[in-house]
Amino acid sequence: MRSSRIPRIPDAVRRYPLVFATLLVGLAVLALLAVDAGTAAAWTASLYAGAVALQTAAGMVRNIRAGNWGLDILAVIAILSTIAVGEYLAALIIVLMLSGGEALEDYAAGRARSELDALLERAPQQAHRLEADAVVDLAATEVRPGDILLVRPAELVPVDGILLDPAAEFDESSLTGESLPALRSAGETVLSGSVNGTAAVRIRATATTADSQYQRIVALVQEAAASRAPLVRLADRYALPFTGLSLLIAGAAWLASGDPGRFAEVLVLATPCPLLIAAPVAFMGGMSRAARHGIIVKGGATLEQLARIRTAAFDKTGTLTVGRPELVAVHPQPPFTEDELLALAASAEQYSSHVLAAAVQSAATARGLALLPAHYASETATNGVEALIGGRRIRVGKQRFIAGTGADPAEQPLRPGELAVYVGVEGSFAGTLVLSDTVRPNAAATLKDLRRLGVRSTVMLTGDAAGTAHSVAHELGITQVSAGLLPADKVRAVAALPDRPVLMVGDGVNDAPVLAAADVGIAMGARGSTAAGESADAVIAADDLSRVAVAVDIGQHTLRVALQSIRLGIALSVALMLVAAFGYIPAVAGALTQELVDLAAILNALRALHGAGRRPARGSERHGDRRAGIMGSGRRPVPGR
Repeated sequence: MRSSRIPRIPDAVRRYPLVFATLLVGLAVLALLAVDAGTAAAWTASLYAGAVALQTAAGMVRNIRAGNWGLDILAVIAILSTIAVGEYLAALIIVLMLSGGEALEDYAAGRARSELDALLERAPQQAHRLEADAVVDLAATEVRPGDILLVRPAELVPVDGILLDPAAEFDESSLTGESLPALRSAGETVLSGSVNGTAAVRIRATATTADSQYQRIVALVQEAAASRAPLVRLADRYALPFTGLSLLIAGAAWLASGDPGRFAEVLVLATPCPLLIAAPVAFMGGMSRAARHGIIVKGGATLEQLARIRTAAFDKTGTLTVGRPELVAVHPQPPFTEDELLALAASAEQYSSHVLAAAVQSAATARGLALLPAHYASETATNGVEALIGGRRIRVGKQRFIAGTGADPAEQPLRPGELAVYVGVEGSFAGTLVLSDTVRPNAAATLKDLRRLGVRSTVMLTGDAAGTAHSVAHELGITQVSAGLLPADKVRAVAALPDRPVLMVGDGVNDAPVLAAADVGIAMGARGSTAAGESADAVIAADDLSRVAVAVDIGQHTLRVALQSIRLGIALSVALMLVAAFGYIPAVAGALTQELVDLAAILNALRALHGAGRRPARGSERHGDRRAGIMGSGRRPVPGR
């Protein structure tokens, strides 16, 4: 990533040789004029400017052959026309404006990237490992899972870990955008990159730096910063009409006045820098603003699509619901008892990272039940897990998954918000576990915010049973529900949605294909899987659904500012061209004035950095438990169900 700081002179010369060459030629021309060598000055400036124009024209021809109609033709015509009428100083100013445009864009875009830069620069570098009675300092990259680490007050947590002390506070604002301290208790996950509070604490490392939450976010930020904003496309939409209008005004001025110099005076004010510079700056600013809200957007094209979203589709478990289901009932089939059924199910669920598996294990542990090891275990995406435990083949998952062994599981009656996990033992139905997962407190408000932002329809796409899915959808006001879906079914369902662009929000491994297939995929990264984060176009670092509406709002604001900047540059240029058409702006003055137009457009584009960003919807989990799941745990994710 390029820094927002102004580079040192030698570095600047290497990066922008044409700028310094133009400045040197300009000084030489001024020196020649000072000694009354006007002819030499004219030839020096004209030959140099003409060479730059020819080089630019060659690149323009290559772009046109590639199907990209750009704005360079105006600059080339302006340079050549000013040379033709003897306005060689104006020609040099146009060359300087064009060559300096890249440097100006770098500086402005560097300011816009400030939030992304700050995130990269804060990567944890050092750790303190507890060994016997000693504290050993080491590089964060040398930490291994299982190490006991000391995190001193106000220090960065070097890797993901489990808190060993009774309680602690951490500042997770750089990860989640949440300004309030996060309270953690013993046994809860602490995220790398968060800042410890006022007391030294101990953590047990659960991942290396490369596998920790902070480095995953850094990788996403680097991908985002390297992406090109779509404003080249946006600017090109205006290129042809702006070029035609400029040539029309210049030609009419020449025809009406009979003075070819008038043609050049008009065109020096039609150079395309505002269109080429302001737009990418606006989109980089929008990405930086999103990062401030804990939303990592991987490219400007994503922001443009977010601004136009018309359909929002959601996974259910862990996305619209809290994703921390609790066991509410055990219904064994004879000869199994409740504890025996729960112990067998939890033993098999040890080999799954699905949120339901964690809930079943927690319930068994809470009852003091011993979990048995498996000789073999595998998971079938969106269906369940199978394990060989104590010589018996155990299946835990959906009703159809258990029926696949020849068992005949009876459908479990459920109340709103409940879901059933079916258990089969050696091809026979052994019973069901009933769990309940509550809807996120801010889910309804988030959907309302999306509708206010122009999203016309909301859809639920889930692998859960239809009864549970419809119950949650009814509570949230979602009218379109597709339940019992496999990952491939979700992809087909998104492709069939008519009102586009389509936004998909999910968190599990099984959501990765549909996140990649949607026009915009957003992964709930704080507790979601690595696969979901990598396939998505944006990642929400906080476990806060309301940030989905914030992302759409930022996309709309960014696109609005980008278009305003383009139109502002065009409007100012056209107004000045009309004044120049009547002979009131000489060529040299026009070239200098155009720099002010560039500055106005860029300053307007920087408004994308700010704006009244949306606050999280009422009922957001601002004080809730935002523990990292698969993404922050160091465990290898396996497909969910």
